[in-house]
Amino acid sequence: MGITSSLFSGISGLNTNGNAMSVIGDNIANVNTIGFKSSRTTFQDVLAQSVATAAGTAQIGRGTALSSVDTLFQQGSFESTTSATDLAIGGTGYFMLRQPGTEIDFYTRAGQFRFDKDGNFVNPSGYVGRGWALDEHGNDVGTIQDIVLHEFTSPPQATASLIAVTNLNSSDSSNSASLFGTWDGQTTAPIADAAYGYQSAIRVYDSLGNSHDLTIYFDKCGGAGGGSEYDPGLTDVENSWEYIVASNPLDDNRTAFTTSAARGVLMRGTLSFNASTGDLNSVSAFEYTGALDPATDEAGWTRATFSTTGYPQFTAQFVPGVDQVIDLQEGLRNNDPTGGTGGWDAASGATVAAVRGGADIPSFAGREPQAMTATQYASSSTTIYQSQNGYGTGFLENISVDTDGVMVGHYSNGQILYLYRVGLAKFNNEQGLSKVGGNLWSATRASGDAITGHAGDNGLGKIAPNSLEQSNVDLASEFVKMITTQRGFQANSRIITTVDTLLQELINLHRG
Repeated sequence: MGITSSLFSGISGLNTNGNAMSVIGDNIANVNTIGFKSSRTTFQDVLAQSVATAAGTAQIGRGTALSSVDTLFQQGSFESTTSATDLAIGGTGYFMLRQPGTEIDFYTRAGQFRFDKDGNFVNPSGYVGRGWALDEHGNDVGTIQDIVLHEFTSPPQATASLIAVTNLNSSDSSNSASLFGTWDGQTTAPIADAAYGYQSAIRVYDSLGNSHDLTIYFDKCGGAGGGSEYDPGLTDVENSWEYIVASNPLDDNRTAFTTSAARGVLMRGTLSFNASTGDLNSVSAFEYTGALDPATDEAGWTRATFSTTGYPQFTAQFVPGVDQVIDLQEGLRNNDPTGGTGGWDAASGATVAAVRGGADIPSFAGREPQAMTATQYASSSTTIYQSQNGYGTGFLENISVDTDGVMVGHYSNGQILYLYRVGLAKFNNEQGLSKVGGNLWSATRASGDAITGHAGDNGLGKIAPNSLEQSNVDLASEFVKMITTQRGFQANSRIITTVDTLLQELINLHRG
């Protein structure tokens, strides 16, 4: 073996340690890079040469070579941020990205996302995040797609259900013989304050998102005020109240009501309470289905129909030509809305005219009190609870992301709507991924195809909103490696200088 072969062993050591220093330098340079995963180098010896010795054949190594550069995928620490679209993955997985204008997918641990001017959910380099669109119930729709917000408004929803739970003072007395009869929708003030005992107002919405105020007026039947239009059909006048549901008359576009004094009255009826407990015992409800003047056509006021959930409903027409059906919930549900005579007991009066003639007040075919119900206690009349399910047009105010990747939008109309689910991917062989710069990885044949799924499912990590994953570089470890690598490089350089000295001695053997 020539002495010069030792030079090549030293050179291999210099090259290998030089590459190791490059890896260390890259790690240190990316100590503050979001989502960066550090690398490490491992060495191996190279092919040895067999030589003859007194003991037989022996081997002498030819130096060292770089065995591999492995990526360390352990979790980095999280940094809290104020941006709801800054996302970090706690555990296994990568965010999926697509390069705009192509079908090429990339993967990253850096979750610095935002929405651009076109509504694309992008990282700082403009790559679009991927996930699943969600329906109104939060279920996935279709396959993985780009996360793009096409609409930044929430469309209006017409009110279809109205809840009004009240306590009516048992000590009140009747204020008018006919609450409905005192209403005059052709005047500026349709009803006088002295005509009723209590009112409860609530705002509802039509199909265009316009708001309208509905008011429910209550007045005690019988008593010092002198009777009620429903008295002939009532069995307990002292514990019964009549009511009307009314809107602003100018908002009522029903044809039969346009020139009528009853314009604005959407429903009328009675509430009956248990004399000993004060609980709501019975409800009647009438809506107008005739074609005459509803202010005088008592036969045209027929028993209301029921919603599928068992509540009486009325039809409003806030938008001309558009019927809007709304059910009224006062704490008593009809658990047999299709039984009997349209959900009403068979012996009851079918119209207000019939009740005036002595027929019984209608009662539900099946009465089922709810957890919150109207009452008649000896305390001031008050609204216990009221709600409705409509809303006007809303504008997107902010976005939040849950740990399962579900993205919801918060709108100015109070609605919280499902938008997308951020998708994650994992690989059977992470070491096979290829770094392409910009905190991105691409799949290779060695890594295998991406296995996609929801955050928190099938071994994928969960998403931490308002967070960014920091680099997992350990500076202390890198500095120690830097020292050992430097010493290794110096030692290999000594091999070369020492061999050079030996060669000089050989040259000096020549005597000229």
